[in-house]
Amino acid sequence: MNAPIDPAKFRHPLITAQGESRAIVAFDQLRTLWLNTGSLCNIACANCYIQSSPTADHFVYLTPEDVAPLLDEIAPLSTDVEIGLTGGEPFLNPDIIELCDMALSRGHSLLILTNAMRPMMRSRVQDGLLGLARRFPDRITLRVSLDHYTAAGHDTERGEGAFAKALIGMDWLASHGFDLHIAGRAAFTDSEATAREGYRALIAAHGWDIDADNPATLMLFPEMDERLDVPEITTACWDILSVDPRSMMCASSRMVVRRRGEATARLLSCTLLWDDPQFDMGGTLAEATGPVSLNHPHCARFCVLGGASCSA
Repeated sequence: MNAPIDPAKFRHPLITAQGESRAIVAFDQLRTLWLNTGSLCNIACANCYIQSSPTADHFVYLTPEDVAPLLDEIAPLSTDVEIGLTGGEPFLNPDIIELCDMALSRGHSLLILTNAMRPMMRSRVQDGLLGLARRFPDRITLRVSLDHYTAAGHDTERGEGAFAKALIGMDWLASHGFDLHIAGRAAFTDSEATAREGYRALIAAHGWDIDADNPATLMLFPEMDERLDVPEITTACWDILSVDPRSMMCASSRMVVRRRGEATARLLSCTLLWDDPQFDMGGTLAEATGPVSLNHPHCARFCVLGGASCSA
């Protein structure tokens, strides 16, 4: 078992506990704009990094009025920007279809993260998704959170019966030709090879068009527990680890949130670092293009050492 994290670590934005220069990631270009549609979810997972639940309201629902100015900011730059929808469960947001339409109408591709359960299966949502798919073919990807390839594993995280409900949703998406991806959890199996083999059998049984060997279509995310020890990332680590800082999520993505009680939406440097004020980058994209100091355990465990990314 991992040891608890040294309380001296991740205290100073520029200097590590050993007195070395902390790694900083410069903004390169916007490739993904994440919209956190709200923190409410239809289920409460055992280990939800953003603490979503049926009662979680630290992020209120994003509205078209929140999102339109940011899409306006992107327009002069490029339409080749992926718009990612996350939460909570995005399909609980009453404006979800309009938010999708806004992004697609401006030429962007769309990535929706979902548990594929009851909120997605409501007739209003299904009709909306099918209408968008007809108007914008091949521009919508749905990444379903399927923590394990068995009901026992998945339901341990998401509650009894969650696996069966997710499979119904995935079958519906596949039957209507949606681009379907899976997000799994690496810690739920002994090895990546074992996990991919298990998912491969499940995919084959359902006839889904998903490549189990492709890390973009079957993502296996590392676990995130900021209480456990992890090395701090220094400027020397880029060369030591042969990692290009431009490959970090914060070099090319930002996440939009609307906190409960705040009048306007804000941009964060990362989808994972939602409750740490040092990663609040401002209220506009222009303000949010500053450098990001890797002053959090998730920066090391998930991105630099884990090699993971939330983007497609």
